[in-house]
Amino acid sequence: MGEAMLGRLILLLIQIAVGWTLAPVVARYLPPLGQLRIFAFALIFAIIVWLVGVIGSLVLKDVAKPSPAALTMALLGALLGAGLTLVPQVTGAVAGLIKGGVPLLVWPLAGAVLGYALKR
Repeated sequence: MGEAMLGRLILLLIQIAVGWTLAPVVARYLPPLGQLRIFAFALIFAIIVWLVGVIGSLVLKDVAKPSPAALTMALLGALLGAGLTLVPQVTGAVAGLIKGGVPLLVWPLAGAVLGYALKR
Protein backbone atom coordinates (compact mmCIF):
# COMPACT_ATOMS: atom_id res chain seq x y z
CA MET A 1 0.00 0.00 0.00
CA GLY A 2 2.88 2.39 0.71
CA GLU A 3 4.25 2.10 -2.84
CA ALA A 4 0.86 2.77 -4.40
CA MET A 5 0.43 5.87 -2.24
CA LEU A 6 3.91 7.09 -3.13
CA GLY A 7 3.21 6.56 -6.84
CA ARG A 8 -0.01 8.58 -6.61
CA LEU A 9 1.74 11.36 -4.70
CA ILE A 10 4.48 11.55 -7.33
CA LEU A 11 1.84 11.56 -10.07
CA LEU A 12 -0.05 14.38 -8.32
CA LEU A 13 3.08 16.52 -8.09
CA ILE A 14 3.95 15.85 -11.73
CA GLN A 15 0.39 16.72 -12.81
CA ILE A 16 0.58 20.04 -10.98
CA ALA A 17 4.02 20.91 -12.36
CA VAL A 18 3.27 19.93 -15.96
CA GLY A 19 -0.17 21.58 -15.90
CA TRP A 20 1.18 24.82 -14.46
CA THR A 21 4.03 24.90 -16.98
CA LEU A 22 2.33 23.67 -20.14
CA ALA A 23 -1.15 25.27 -19.95
CA PRO A 24 0.04 28.86 -20.56
CA VAL A 25 2.04 27.64 -23.57
CA VAL A 26 -1.05 25.96 -25.04
CA ALA A 27 -3.28 28.95 -24.19
CA ARG A 28 -1.11 31.28 -26.27
CA TYR A 29 -2.66 29.73 -29.36
CA LEU A 30 -6.22 30.58 -28.31
CA PRO A 31 -8.04 33.68 -29.52
CA PRO A 32 -8.78 36.42 -26.96
CA LEU A 33 -11.72 35.20 -24.90
CA GLY A 34 -12.02 37.90 -22.25
CA GLN A 35 -13.52 36.65 -19.02
CA LEU A 36 -14.14 33.20 -20.54
CA ARG A 37 -10.39 32.63 -20.80
CA ILE A 38 -10.35 31.05 -17.33
CA PHE A 39 -12.75 28.38 -18.62
CA ALA A 40 -10.47 27.68 -21.58
CA PHE A 41 -7.66 27.18 -19.06
CA ALA A 42 -9.94 24.80 -17.15
CA LEU A 43 -10.34 22.65 -20.26
CA ILE A 44 -6.60 22.75 -20.94
CA PHE A 45 -5.74 21.85 -17.33
CA ALA A 46 -8.19 18.92 -17.32
CA ILE A 47 -6.77 17.46 -20.51
CA ILE A 48 -3.17 17.90 -19.36
CA VAL A 49 -3.88 16.37 -15.94
CA TRP A 50 -5.57 13.37 -17.56
CA LEU A 51 -2.84 12.89 -20.18
CA VAL A 52 -0.15 13.05 -17.50
CA GLY A 53 -2.17 10.44 -15.60
CA VAL A 54 -2.20 8.17 -18.65
CA ILE A 55 1.54 8.55 -19.17
CA GLY A 56 2.17 8.22 -15.44
CA SER A 57 0.25 4.94 -15.34
CA LEU A 58 2.67 3.56 -17.92
CA VAL A 59 5.79 4.79 -16.13
CA LEU A 60 4.98 4.65 -12.41
CA LYS A 61 4.57 1.36 -10.61
CA ASP A 62 1.19 0.68 -8.97
CA VAL A 63 -0.57 3.62 -10.65
CA ALA A 64 -3.70 2.51 -12.50
CA LYS A 65 -4.58 3.82 -15.95
CA PRO A 66 -7.23 6.55 -15.71
CA SER A 67 -10.60 6.00 -17.31
CA PRO A 68 -12.53 8.46 -19.47
CA ALA A 69 -14.60 9.11 -16.35
CA ALA A 70 -11.44 10.48 -14.70
CA LEU A 71 -11.19 12.98 -17.57
CA THR A 72 -14.81 13.97 -17.00
CA MET A 73 -14.23 14.47 -13.28
CA ALA A 74 -11.05 16.47 -13.96
CA LEU A 75 -13.01 18.68 -16.34
CA LEU A 76 -15.87 19.16 -13.87
CA GLY A 77 -13.42 19.99 -11.09
CA ALA A 78 -11.53 22.43 -13.31
CA LEU A 79 -14.74 24.15 -14.42
CA LEU A 80 -15.88 24.41 -10.81
CA GLY A 81 -12.53 25.92 -9.84
CA ALA A 82 -12.76 28.36 -12.76
CA GLY A 83 -16.29 29.28 -11.75
CA LEU A 84 -15.17 30.05 -8.21
CA THR A 85 -12.83 32.72 -9.57
CA LEU A 86 -15.91 34.67 -10.64
CA VAL A 87 -17.18 34.85 -7.05
CA PRO A 88 -15.28 37.68 -5.34
CA GLN A 89 -16.40 36.55 -1.87
CA VAL A 90 -14.65 33.19 -2.32
CA THR A 91 -11.41 34.51 -3.78
CA GLY A 92 -11.39 37.33 -1.23
CA ALA A 93 -11.85 34.93 1.68
CA VAL A 94 -8.96 32.78 0.47
CA ALA A 95 -6.80 35.86 -0.13
CA GLY A 96 -7.48 36.83 3.48
CA LEU A 97 -6.16 33.48 4.66
CA ILE A 98 -3.14 33.30 2.37
CA LYS A 99 -0.78 36.26 2.33
CA GLY A 100 -0.66 37.68 -1.17
CA GLY A 101 -3.68 35.69 -2.34
CA VAL A 102 -3.78 32.85 -4.84
CA PRO A 103 -3.13 33.28 -8.58
CA LEU A 104 -6.38 32.82 -10.49
CA LEU A 105 -5.02 29.92 -12.54
CA VAL A 106 -4.47 27.89 -9.39
CA TRP A 107 -8.23 27.49 -9.00
CA PRO A 108 -8.95 25.51 -12.19
CA LEU A 109 -5.68 23.56 -11.88
CA ALA A 110 -6.52 22.55 -8.32
CA GLY A 111 -10.03 21.61 -9.43
CA ALA A 112 -8.70 19.45 -12.26
CA VAL A 113 -6.23 17.63 -10.03
CA LEU A 114 -8.81 17.12 -7.26
CA GLY A 115 -11.46 15.93 -9.69
CA TYR A 116 -8.99 13.47 -11.23
CA ALA A 117 -7.88 12.24 -7.80
CA LEU A 118 -11.45 11.81 -6.53
CA LYS A 119 -12.41 9.62 -9.47
CA ARG A 120 -9.45 7.32 -8.88
